[in-house]
Amino acid sequence: MSRKEYFNMAACTWDQKFGTPELSRFLENFLPCFGLRSGQKVLDAGSGTGVLIPYLRNAVGPSGSITAIDYAEEMVKICRSKYGHHFNVRVEMQDIEELPYPSAVFDAVTCFGLFPHLENWERALSEISRVLKRGGRLVIAHALSSIEIKNRHKDASLAVADDKLPDTNEMNMLLKKAGFTNIRIRDEPGQYLCISDKH
Repeated sequence: MSRKEYFNMAACTWDQKFGTPELSRFLENFLPCFGLRSGQKVLDAGSGTGVLIPYLRNAVGPSGSITAIDYAEEMVKICRSKYGHHFNVRVEMQDIEELPYPSAVFDAVTCFGLFPHLENWERALSEISRVLKRGGRLVIAHALSSIEIKNRHKDASLAVADDKLPDTNEMNMLLKKAGFTNIRIRDEPGQYLCISDKH
């Protein structure tokens, strides 16, 4: 089974599994750490069923917008059914490693729970850098530490059993190579947050 097949199969029970009051409370406290502002255009990469969208909408307000993308069709269908009616939310099936958007169009890119599952970290970061405006922000975040992510995936499907985050040194190297600066990484039990800015 491929990663894409795994996520398509998981889509129908995703919200039941992860849409918990505990995660909601966590995200309410976590999102302000992203440093998003009213009026910004945000690309939510690997949006899945849209777990971040309500919090992103609160952060950017009615003058901002969210483009939510995922490469798994079933995730996109569910996300679109939940949030596609909002005037400032666009839900699309896209691959973060081959984005169709013009350069320098987004103020921020969020990757919540996505990064370990990417086929090519360098290619994804290159595309993210391309579509971000100068000074734009990249947020790579999880509700688990890097060690917790690695252990969780080992117990999941073989499709994601080897998926993990780069260690801190490699993440710094990858981000700098893609043109990011001001890199801040917090990796502790119950959360991972990496914020960087496009040079």
